[in-house]
Amino acid sequence: MSSSLRIISLLPSATEIICALGLEQNLVGRSHECDYPESIQNLPVCTEANIPDGLSSGEIDSKVKEILNDALSLYTVKKDVIRELQPDIVITQDQCDVCAVSLPKIQQALQDHLDKPAQIISLQPNSIDDMLADIKRVSSTLNVADAGDALIEDLEERINIIRHKLKFIDAKPTVACIEWLDPLMVSGNWIPELVSIAGGKPVLADAGKHSPYVDWDDIRLADPDVIVLMPCGFSIDRTMREISLLLDKPGFAELKAIKNNRLYIADGNQYFNRPGPRLVDSLEIMAEIINPKQFIFGFEGNGWIKFSV
Repeated sequence: MSSSLRIISLLPSATEIICALGLEQNLVGRSHECDYPESIQNLPVCTEANIPDGLSSGEIDSKVKEILNDALSLYTVKKDVIRELQPDIVITQDQCDVCAVSLPKIQQALQDHLDKPAQIISLQPNSIDDMLADIKRVSSTLNVADAGDALIEDLEERINIIRHKLKFIDAKPTVACIEWLDPLMVSGNWIPELVSIAGGKPVLADAGKHSPYVDWDDIRLADPDVIVLMPCGFSIDRTMREISLLLDKPGFAELKAIKNNRLYIADGNQYFNRPGPRLVDSLEIMAEIINPKQFIFGFEGNGWIKFSV
């Protein structure tokens, strides 16, 4: 790959893919949400959110729906910044209007604001295999296919270690992963797959499908053995600030997961909701949570905590 190739990443997971492929020096711009690895945080920021800081989960949900209903964007693209950076490659996504800047928004921003055409790579992962395929496609496009193959091999090896260790364990607890607290959403896409590989049975959401809204009664009826809170974009501390939204639900204390002290909070910002290489870190976290006697990867206290009611 040409060392002069200029890359803008408008997706945190894409930024992590670029850096894992050894191309951090080619990144010239990032989105406002790209924050890993820390060394990229001094790059020019090419987007900004149109949702104010400090809102509650319910307020964020209402604001998102209001903006989307008005056919507006959740994000503003800083066209002047992109024009100054003159990228050769721009990476975005075409999966979720809430997660990052959409493909049409980027196409519009680039069309009239660059002196030369830029290639757009749009990612649309719904599963672990999709994430690995994205790494292969990005590495191939950027002419670092060998680095991509090596990264994929390493990630697959880590996945297979967990699969192999659980091969003869029959007990599979039911697991509910909560992606949003108000209104309640259960984690879909790749999360049910992570639960299954880590030795659990996902409830209320299907692998490869978008995260569904659910009623509290749905969770009560499912009565999962394990509950993992991983609100999208929320750190553990941020989730803790709103955990009363769950604790105050009728019948909460009667759930099996609560009676057996199996309520967990995971970092839904750094892990789980970023379909890049750290999705395998997220799998290891899930394995630690579901099968603590089999796995210790060192994420407890940082990537996840047990919450005792």
